[in-house]
Amino acid sequence: MPVLDFNHFNLRAPAPLVEHLRDFYVDVLGLHVGWRPPFNFPGYWLYLGERAVLHLVETPPGADPTNPPNGSFDHIAFTCTGVDDFRARLDALRIAYRHAQVPGTALQQLFVTDPSGNGVELNFAQG
Repeated sequence: MPVLDFNHFNLRAPAPLVEHLRDFYVDVLGLHVGWRPPFNFPGYWLYLGERAVLHLVETPPGADPTNPPNGSFDHIAFTCTGVDDFRARLDALRIAYRHAQVPGTALQQLFVTDPSGNGVELNFAQG
């Protein structure tokens, strides 16, 4: 009974922030909005290729978005290509980032924060 694969991650936020999160993950990281089942609550499924990897869910009115139901979430990581192009995109969008080189490897990383304060790690095996 092993874990077979990564499925998705889920972020909860009030309505206006859900829209900002959607725009960030679409405009900055290149995910795209796709099909989502007809749940009885608002949200989006964002896809990487044909796979829904991020579910955005609007918190119900009156819910405390600063107190999620569980939480020690730190960041999500993506495998990417074109570190220089990504840096140029982040610069053009005025999104702060930190660049790091993994010691003893050719792996480069960019670290950004989404509009909700969640960490996003971008990994580049080659420049």
